[in-house]
Amino acid sequence: MGRLFGTDGVRGLANVDLTAELALDLSVAAAHVLGEAGAFEGHRPRAVVGRDPRASGEFLEAAVVAGLASAGVDVVRLGVLPTPAVAYLTGSTGADLGVMLSASHNPMPDNGIKFLARGGIKLDDVIEDAIEARMNEEWQRPTGAAVGRVTDDGQGFETYVSHLVRSAPNRFDGLKVVIDCANGAASQTAPEALRRLGAEVVTVAAAPDGLNINLNCGSTHIEGLQREVIGHRADVGIALDGDADRCLAVDASGELVDGDQILAVLALAMRDSGRLSNDTVVATVMSNLGFVQAMVRERIAVEQTKVGDRYVLEAMKAGGHKLGGEQSGHVILSDHATTGDGTLTAVMLLARIAQTGKSLADLAGAMTRLPQVLVNVKDVDKDRAGTDAAVQSAVAEATNRLGDTGRVLLRPSGTEPLVRVMVEAESSDTAHEIAHSLADVVATSLKL
Repeated sequence: MGRLFGTDGVRGLANVDLTAELALDLSVAAAHVLGEAGAFEGHRPRAVVGRDPRASGEFLEAAVVAGLASAGVDVVRLGVLPTPAVAYLTGSTGADLGVMLSASHNPMPDNGIKFLARGGIKLDDVIEDAIEARMNEEWQRPTGAAVGRVTDDGQGFETYVSHLVRSAPNRFDGLKVVIDCANGAASQTAPEALRRLGAEVVTVAAAPDGLNINLNCGSTHIEGLQREVIGHRADVGIALDGDADRCLAVDASGELVDGDQILAVLALAMRDSGRLSNDTVVATVMSNLGFVQAMVRERIAVEQTKVGDRYVLEAMKAGGHKLGGEQSGHVILSDHATTGDGTLTAVMLLARIAQTGKSLADLAGAMTRLPQVLVNVKDVDKDRAGTDAAVQSAVAEATNRLGDTGRVLLRPSGTEPLVRVMVEAESSDTAHEIAHSLADVVATSLKL
C-alpha cells in the first residue's frame, strides 16, 4: 500500500476508499500527533471543520467531528464553505487545527480530507507521515469533562466574505460578471463578495444539491460559462471548482483566460503598485513558455517549481515572494491567503479590470500563449526517463530544433508507470509533431 496522503490530503471514492472509519481514525491520529508535537500545549485544543456540499461530506464530517471530540479536541463546525475560507478561519479564529472535507474538482462520488495546521497552512509531510503511522493504535481515551465539545459557527460566512471585500484594492462598479460556482462550496460566498464590491453578478451552477458538484460546470467544464458570457453580454466570466481554490476566466468574446494569463495580469498589477516583492512570481514547470517570455519582457523574474500548489507555496515562503500559481488556476496571494483562493483571485482580477478600464482580453494579451501539447505514455519504466540514452538524444534533438521558440519537458508520473511528454512551439502542428515523435521514442525505449 502506498502513502495515504497525496499532495492535497487524502482522497478517494467516498465510502469505499475513504470510509467513515478511516476518517475517524485519521482524525484521532491527527489529534495525537499534533498534541505530542506541542501544538495543544497549555490550553484546551480547538479545531474548525468545513466541507463542500457533496452528499458524502455529511457522514464524513460526522466521523471527523467524532474522532476529534473523542480525542479531547473541541470542534467548531463551519458547515459548507470553500477550502480557502476554512484555511482563513483556521488562522483568524486561532484554531489549533483546520479540517476540510472536499475532493476539489473531482467528480461527486469522490471526497477527501485535508488537515490544516495553526494559521491555516498545510501540514508538513513529516506530520502527515506521523499521522499515518499512528492510525489504529491503542490509546487512553479521555472521559468526563475531558472529552471534546461540539458547536456550530454561524459567523464563518460573514467573516470570510468580509475578508474578501476588504482585500480588494478598489470597487467593480459598472462591471457585469457571470460566475460559475460549480454547484460547489462557494455558491453563496463568491457571488455575495462580488456584489458587495459593486459588480452586476449573474450566477451559473450555484444551486448545490449534494449530487451536482462539478457536474458539467465549473473550471473543468468551461464551455457552459463561455456561452453564458456571450449570451448575457457580460464583461467577464469567472469559473470556480468544487471547493473554490482555483479560478479560470472568460473574456467578453468567450475566450478562455487560463491560470498563466491570470497570473501575468496580477503580476503586472502588483508590480505597478509596488506590491510584487523581489519583482518575482512563482510558477511551475508546466507554466506556458509564453508566460515566462512575457515576464522576461516586463523584467519580472519567474521562479519555477514542481507541479503542485504546495511546491509553489514552499518556494514563495522560502523566497519571501507574494504571488505564485499554476496554469490550472490555483493562484496564491500570500498577503491575503495561505492557500489558493479562487474567489480572491477573481476579486483581484476584476479590480485590475476596473482600475485600468481595459478589457480582460487586452490585459490577458500581455502574454501570448504558445501551443502546448501533452502526451501521456503509459506502461513504461518511468524511472529511466532521465537516463535512457535514446530518450535523452531525442529530447536534445527536439530542444535544438525548437531553440528559443519552444521547449520540451518529460515528467514521470508520481503514482503510475507513465511518462508525460510536453512540447511547446510557435505552431500547433510543430508541437504535435514533436510531442508524438518523442512519445514514440519513450514508448519504445522505456517499454516494460
